[in-house]
Amino acid sequence: MTTNGVEIRQATVADLFLLVPLFDAYRQFYRQPSDPERARRFLLARLVHNQSVVLLAFDDARAIGFTQLYPTFSSGAMAPIFILNDLFVAPEARRRGTGSALLQAAAEYGRRIGALRLVLSTEVTNTTAQSVYERMGWKRDTVFCVYQLPL
Repeated sequence: MTTNGVEIRQATVADLFLLVPLFDAYRQFYRQPSDPERARRFLLARLVHNQSVVLLAFDDARAIGFTQLYPTFSSGAMAPIFILNDLFVAPEARRRGTGSALLQAAAEYGRRIGALRLVLSTEVTNTTAQSVYERMGWKRDTVFCVYQLPL
């Protein structure tokens, strides 16, 4: 699929060599230490066990971004939903619509498989991403409080 001049396709295990550097850079953006080997193992497990869907963005043959969707379900609606857990665009490829193209591709994927909705969270300080999400039609939740229990 091509959106905003960016080619986007679903990643497979064969794409790990393209995905790992992007995933490692994404983790570093969120103040995690670089660990390409651990990133490779983590992504390999997700892909092999069909535990996530990764969409890769390309500029020609160069991977420039990705988003990762984790499947879950709404018990009330008895329908699948996806958590858009990761979205990253390489710094040199930003401000060209790649993030928006990945968001659009994720929404199209969700619609195609009959998902009820996509959900995501981002840091309160990540106003750049928030403006992109809102421009793309995402709505901030004003009904539910989100809690976490560290384990």
